Amino acid sequence: MLAQSDAATVTSRTEELRRALGVRLAELRVEHEETVAEMTVAGLADSGDDVADLGTKALIRDQEFALAVTIQGRMHQVEHALERLDQGHYGWCENCTTEIPVARLAAFPSATLCVACKSLTERRA
Repeated sequence: MLAQSDAATVTSRTEELRRALGVRLAELRVEHEETVAEMTVAGLADSGDDVADLGTKALIRDQEFALAVTIQGRMHQVEHALERLDQGHYGWCENCTTEIPVARLAAFPSATLCVACKSLTERRA
């Protein structure tokens, strides 16, 4: 059983992590909104555009769309990390159930797989 001071430390770390993930999620939401707003403005075609201009605008629009999808994926990762934190599963590999090293979580707070399992899934892909 955890001593009171240990339990308080765990609770403090959990709340600190929850705040950090919440800040990151808010940042990603703003970034996503800005990207979508830029896409809306850039999507307007000028009547005087030639084929090259239209092609350039289409390429830029595709890149902005890919960026918006990537940001949305990161938002889902952070939301999933928050759910795992609420469920008490945060910091444990979803695949092999071993503890994810603190250094990995510090570098990538929304990590759900340990390094070995992540490497394995990347080799399969």
